[in-house]
Amino acid sequence: MKPASHRPVIVPAAPGFVRIIGGLWKRSKLAVPARPGLRPTPDRVRETLFNWLGQDLTGLRCLDAFAGSGALGFEAASRGAVQVLLCEQDPGLAAGLRANAERLKATQIKVQRGDAIATLKGASRSSWDLVFLDPPFGDNGNEALFAQALQAAVPLLSPPGCVYLEAPRAWGEEELLALGLRCSRHGKAGQVHYHLLELAPSV
Repeated sequence: MKPASHRPVIVPAAPGFVRIIGGLWKRSKLAVPARPGLRPTPDRVRETLFNWLGQDLTGLRCLDAFAGSGALGFEAASRGAVQVLLCEQDPGLAAGLRANAERLKATQIKVQRGDAIATLKGASRSSWDLVFLDPPFGDNGNEALFAQALQAAVPLLSPPGCVYLEAPRAWGEEELLALGLRCSRHGKAGQVHYHLLELAPSV
């Protein structure tokens, strides 16, 4: 995952592991294969996100479409999510996710190797309560990929479901509304913007 060329961000290689910060597997380490530019969601950002979500995700169904390290999906499962799908295209990362799930006996987690957009488009409507989107930033910010991911995620949400988005910029009210979303929470860590998005009310 390369940071946007017009918005320079220093992104180190994956740290070798990430730590689950809450729930059943609190403090457990997840091994992360080294990949240049891989951006596991930092502990501080995950803590903020799950504060926004209310800590307890019991019974929720969560799809992590660009899983990478799996930090978001494993955190959700640790906090009670009943079904978690991790989609990852990189074979080494996908194998690492499966190994972590087996080690934790996380039977509610399924790892699917494949393209995130295809996975989103192929999922059943209203089948997920929470969709995590952390696409690769890439050159020029990968604007088209972010728009495609958001557009594909919206029909999957079962009200009052939400989308978590990490991006190299803040997404504005008008462009989100055009996709049927509104931003309920927004934060910034370094040059990464993170958003909690809800379905916009029907007019």
